[in-house]
Amino acid sequence: MPTSQRLPLACRPINILGSGHALPEHIVTSAQLDAELGLVAGSVARISGVTQRHVAGRSENAASLGAIAARRALLAAGLALDQIDLVACASGTMDQGMPCNAALLHRELGLGDSGIPAMDINASCLGFIAAVDTLSWPLLAGRYQRILLVCSDIASCGLDWQQVEVCAIFGDGAAAVVLAVSDGGSKILASNLKTYSEGADMCQIPAGGSRHHPRRIDGPFEPLTSFSMQGKSVFRLAAKHLPMLVDELLSQAGLTKPQIDWVIPHQASQQAMQHAARRLGFAPEQVIDIFARHGNQVAASLPTALDIAIRDQRIQRGQRLMLIGTGAGLSLGGMVLEY
Repeated sequence: MPTSQRLPLACRPINILGSGHALPEHIVTSAQLDAELGLVAGSVARISGVTQRHVAGRSENAASLGAIAARRALLAAGLALDQIDLVACASGTMDQGMPCNAALLHRELGLGDSGIPAMDINASCLGFIAAVDTLSWPLLAGRYQRILLVCSDIASCGLDWQQVEVCAIFGDGAAAVVLAVSDGGSKILASNLKTYSEGADMCQIPAGGSRHHPRRIDGPFEPLTSFSMQGKSVFRLAAKHLPMLVDELLSQAGLTKPQIDWVIPHQASQQAMQHAARRLGFAPEQVIDIFARHGNQVAASLPTALDIAIRDQRIQRGQRLMLIGTGAGLSLGGMVLEY
């Protein structure tokens, strides 16, 4: 069906006032997994590209980790909680079936009687990009002045820890930013989101909703609670569409690749990030890569990498950042920011 050609979105003067991230205290090394799985020393690190990952204990949840990240972002922004007028969560995993993650985070932050609205935006691993893109518009419209955006994911409880190709690449964590309209310096230069639902079954946890509720199925429920991924199929589908997505982002932003200072990818896997850098034409030293010590933290991955690079001063104000990634769906997304 023919569609009219859309005009490029105008630049949006949106600023990240502050950022923060949080990690569970417990660290599981790949050497420990080698021993637990009866593998030759070095096997898990070689297979996964991860040397360690943070894993949440039973007393930690998405809300508690998210609250730590949120407070660090507020501190970096020089703001108090009562100066926020929307709490948004863009996590890829649910803290519980209902209410939304943002309501549970809201309570964890001590905002129980504040009336400050809270909502979720869920786009799996692409949650951060999708949320910044979506929330920029009500900010520009004046509906909100300052938005606290949090991505907090606990992937470890949904993994089959006997499948090293899957369990070894994931970690838990949270990251947060405070968004506001800028004075014209910081801005969104381009954004693009695409979904190819032919890959909807390639990354999934069937349980957790009404489709495979234990009261509605005939077979065992437990196998449906674990994450499954067709890694090679995901890789092929993403590789097919990512180059065009990057070209569209650069065209929309009016930039060339050499004008991009940093590429911050979703930390999907070592292979995916290395291949993307080569295929898309970016030098390895341009890519913010935290995968070896954090693994794939679902939606929290990208903003955690962003915060780490801001805090170690690699990322400076005025630099141009390309955020890019893939998520279950199968979805792809990207954004170009002038930080």
